Amino acid sequence: MKEIKAVIRTFKLQAVLDELHAHPELPGVTISYVQGFGRSVGRDEKPSADIVQFDTVNLAKIECVVNDEMLDEIIDVIRKTAHTGQPGDGKIAIYDVREMVKIRTGQRSDTVI
Repeated sequence: MKEIKAVIRTFKLQAVLDELHAHPELPGVTISYVQGFGRSVGRDEKPSADIVQFDTVNLAKIECVVNDEMLDEIIDVIRKTAHTGQPGDGKIAIYDVREMVKIRTGQRSDTVI
C-alpha cells in the first residue's frame, strides 16, 4: 500500500477531485487547505540582513492510500489534472504504508482501504 500526498493549487482542486471520484476503485481522499511557499512562489527575492519574510500562498492538499497496483494511475490523474505548466503547480509525495486499521471493526490488513 502507498499513501499519496499531493499539494496543488486551490483552483485546480475541484477538477482533480472530479477525476479521482470517477475512478471506480479509489477508496477515498482526505482534503486539507494549507499554506506554504516553494522555490518559485512566495519567496522574497532580496532578503535583508535584518528581516527575512516569506509570503505564503494558499494551497490544497489531497491525501489517499491506494494499493500498489493503482499507484501510477492515481498519480497520473492528479499530475495531469493539476498541471498548468507554470511554476507553483505543486508536488506529489509517495510513502509506504505498512498496515491499516479500521477503527469501527479493528480489522488490520491491506483490505481495509
